[in-house]
Amino acid sequence: MSNITETHTETQHKPLWSLTLENIFSVKIGFDQWSFRITPARMLLIFLALAAAGIIAVRLIFGLQAVSNLNDDWPWGLWIGFDVLSGVALAGGGYGTALIIHILHNKKLHSVSRATMLTSLIGYVLVVAGLFIEIGRWWNFWVPFVSWGHDSVLFEVFWCISMYTVVQVLEICEIITEKVFKIFHKLFVFVLPFLLILGVTLPTLHQSSLGALYLMMDGRLHPLWFSPIIFVFFFLSSFFVGPAMIAVESALAYLCYKHVTPLPVMKTLARIGGAAMILYLTLKIGDLAYHGELPLLWAGDFESLIFIAEIGIGIILPLLIVFSPLVNFRGWLILYGFLTSFGVLFNRLNVVITGMVRDTGSVYCPALTEVTVSIGLVAGGILAYMFLCENFNILGDEH
Repeated sequence: MSNITETHTETQHKPLWSLTLENIFSVKIGFDQWSFRITPARMLLIFLALAAAGIIAVRLIFGLQAVSNLNDDWPWGLWIGFDVLSGVALAGGGYGTALIIHILHNKKLHSVSRATMLTSLIGYVLVVAGLFIEIGRWWNFWVPFVSWGHDSVLFEVFWCISMYTVVQVLEICEIITEKVFKIFHKLFVFVLPFLLILGVTLPTLHQSSLGALYLMMDGRLHPLWFSPIIFVFFFLSSFFVGPAMIAVESALAYLCYKHVTPLPVMKTLARIGGAAMILYLTLKIGDLAYHGELPLLWAGDFESLIFIAEIGIGIILPLLIVFSPLVNFRGWLILYGFLTSFGVLFNRLNVVITGMVRDTGSVYCPALTEVTVSIGLVAGGILAYMFLCENFNILGDEH
């Protein structure tokens, strides 16, 4: 009886607009309660997602030129650099974490596996959306399913990303069926190990293949970013950004839900990511030295300054945090996560845009509508993440 009284008292003190929004967005289906809290921040995210949806509709009807600054000189811009290449890399935490936890059997990291899996899935869904938006003749998106271009790197990327997204959807069904369609839960528990093996294997292909696309840019992409082993750099960066994204996600999960990721888990992942970062940096400097490009670092031009900023912010500073006593403090680990994630994002945009400026002879500046679409896709991903966290056992908490 006291519980009923307390609930009634809480309801009386809630503002009317809050009750109205809760009634609209909390829908009871069958015996399960589905809810989504509405706050000013979430209203802003909804607005951004709807704005992006409107621009996407205009793009699909009237073409790329109606909403973007893409042209023959710049066929790839923000949507490829940010939504696709960066999105794939930042979503790569899923396969790296699955490898460490489930394949290498590091069970003490299991507390972050579900949240990482969900983040990776949403990231890949946004990547697929970005690819669909960027394709010139989007109505032909189905052609690679029936017309197999075995000699095309993009064909391999298309199939790997498509299959991996499907695999991730099936993986998340193991969590979803804990609450709905429970009759299938044992089936998904049974097939999960096989899905995890596929989920670790497929990303190693397309993460590197995205870099291999730029092997065709020999002589066009600036030497500071071009390399015969650029696909290795893409693969390594997609791996070490995984622990960094988990650190970022832990900060956001605490702000939203007061969920605390264990510090030892964050430290272990950061050290693993740091080891991959050292390998990346060693190969990068060694590759520049081998091809006689090291003098470009102190050329003092625009590209050299941007490259030094990329390595300094995205590699050197995070390594100083990870391999120092600072790694014992949660705040510094979160800073490591943001710096590393930004560094990988910076690298992808430099490959797509900065490194091509000199060859193109013109400067590409994304239109406001392009920026709005990218921000809106991220906003939609955040909203999806919050909805699933609030209705399923994603963070590993009892409630």
